[in-house]
Amino acid sequence: MCWLQIILGGLVIVVSLASLYKFYKLGFFLHNEEICHYFYGANDVSEGFDVRALNDRIGQVLDRMEKLQEKLEHSVQEMEKHKDVLDKTSITNLEHKKFLEQEVIKPLSSAHLALRQIRLPWISNSTIKEEPLINNFIVEEIRKYITPKENRIGKINIYGTERIYNTIGHACVLMKKELEGYMDYDIGSYCKDDWNLAQKLMVSGCDPLPRRRCLTRASKVYQKPYSMNESLWKLPDYRNVRWSNYQCRDFQCLSSKNPKRGYSKCTGCFEMEKEKLKWVTNTSLSVDFLITDVLAIKPGEIRIGLDFGVGTGTFAARMREKNVTVISTALNLGAPFSEMIALRGLIPLYVTLNQRLPFFDNTMDLIHTTGFMDGWIDLLLMDFILFDWDRILRPGGLLWIDRFFCNRKDLDDYLYMFLQFRYKKHKWVISPKSKDEVYLSALLEKPPRAI
Repeated sequence: MCWLQIILGGLVIVVSLASLYKFYKLGFFLHNEEICHYFYGANDVSEGFDVRALNDRIGQVLDRMEKLQEKLEHSVQEMEKHKDVLDKTSITNLEHKKFLEQEVIKPLSSAHLALRQIRLPWISNSTIKEEPLINNFIVEEIRKYITPKENRIGKINIYGTERIYNTIGHACVLMKKELEGYMDYDIGSYCKDDWNLAQKLMVSGCDPLPRRRCLTRASKVYQKPYSMNESLWKLPDYRNVRWSNYQCRDFQCLSSKNPKRGYSKCTGCFEMEKEKLKWVTNTSLSVDFLITDVLAIKPGEIRIGLDFGVGTGTFAARMREKNVTVISTALNLGAPFSEMIALRGLIPLYVTLNQRLPFFDNTMDLIHTTGFMDGWIDLLLMDFILFDWDRILRPGGLLWIDRFFCNRKDLDDYLYMFLQFRYKKHKWVISPKSKDEVYLSALLEKPPRAI
């Protein structure tokens, strides 16, 4: 048995060295333009090819081979120490098979697969270029997703292009381990219950995420949702939510009175009696505007809008009662905000601050924001976001800044951010929030701009 293991280990090392020598002989490990030119017959052989990713892949393979070699050598040394005992023991064929599968064949197969997945530069008369991002990943499903998809029989598609590029966020490369875990599934089977991993990737910049070819999970006891007439102001059936990745297990647990509810933003958003009062009843704060007052500024002109914030869709529900369709952005930050909005019969848009809004230019009548973009946000990030809002807001459309708050000493910086677009002021209120913080609420109208 001892000699058999030594022989298998030797074969593994020989195969590995032979594979690497093949690449070395062809000149791929050397920065030698003459070799590349001789082999490919082209000067631009390395254009668009990720040499660093190739080097990283080779390094991964070498590390696996080295670990396997060390494990085999260690096993041999242990056997040498206990030669007398080995002469008196034996292993079954099943144990022998298990050892070969787990300790030799599996690592060798993994390393062999990694070598075969290296995409070497390829030159032809075609204009097709290899996607260099491919070499950053080992999981085949990710590689298949980001590989450009050629149109069938060479036709131009409806977009006027020859191929389709599936996109992922650039930070996905920095979260390689998490992304490969997310994309590790059996095609056609059920996905893992890992929406929280997907959200972690998204908010960390791996956004957009790649599509997956597995079946999404739903609650095993999913019930028919309530009708539109009662769903707007009634807590949904808790059985229609997958609670496995939340601290709570039903909507009552999400009450603001529960210190272990699992979320801090939008406290009280799941209490319908409190939600019913928002934007329709006067408060003691001058920064609170009423929906009726806002719509009266543009009677009949506000038809569609976007609510950018954290909430359960109450603003959209109130606007729906005024025959205005509002889409609500939502992330599940410790509670099922997206599910709650949808179960109320409203539209949740599952997006982060990282991405450009999926709306065309000059299309929205209204953008409302509250409870999300506050004094924590970087000024440059806020600048990009505000310009994106300006892009989708139509001329004459309204930007409703609702209870934005920041440190008093930072107020001038944020005021410049809002005022730089030269919107018309319909409402503009600054009010103290605390000793060091202030509120800002404003209703601004986008001006027409000459082409």
